[in-house]
Amino acid sequence: MCQIAISIPDEVLFDTKMSREEANHFARCAVAVGYYTQSGVSIGYCAQIAGMTEEEFIKYLGKNHISIFKYDNKEEFLEELNNA
Repeated sequence: MCQIAISIPDEVLFDTKMSREEANHFARCAVAVGYYTQSGVSIGYCAQIAGMTEEEFIKYLGKNHISIFKYDNKEEFLEELNNA
């Protein structure tokens, strides 16, 4: 697995009242969400990046108002729903 390091100024941690562990988790989640929303990486891989189970990552997406459903319009969604 690839490891990437980022530098976060101590002032940011102070201002956000985050510990280093919390900042690490926040950054991993941000990267995972970015990969999921912008690059189409699977929920499973993104969950691994975030250090979560798939179920936890799906819930995290929901809490952040990010849908796991990929429909271009309402009609496409309703058609899929009717075929279920």
